[in-house]
Amino acid sequence: MINKQQLIDKVTDSTRLARKDVEETINTFLDLIIDKLSLDDKVNLTGFGSFEVRERKGRAGVNPRQPSQHIQIPTVRVAKFRPGKTLKESVK
Repeated sequence: MINKQQLIDKVTDSTRLARKDVEETINTFLDLIIDKLSLDDKVNLTGFGSFEVRERKGRAGVNPRQPSQHIQIPTVRVAKFRPGKTLKESVK
C-alpha cells in the first residue's frame, strides 16, 4: 500500500522536482477530481480509468445492534472508479 505522502516522495525522487511543487500539483489534481465529481462530471484518464458519480438506491436494512429493528437506508450518491484497459492489463 502507498499513501499520499509516499506518493509525493516517489514522484519527487523520480522527477527531481521540489517536494513542495510535487505536493501542490498532487493536491491540485485531487481537488480537481473532487470538484468535477461534485458537479456530476465524469473524469476520464485514458488508460488509467474513469471516475463518476452514481446513485445508490435506498433499501430496507436491519439495525446490527438490534436485529429485530428494521431501518430504511436512504438513497445516496457515491463516487465510482472503473479501471481502464492499460490498468486492467498491467494488474493481470
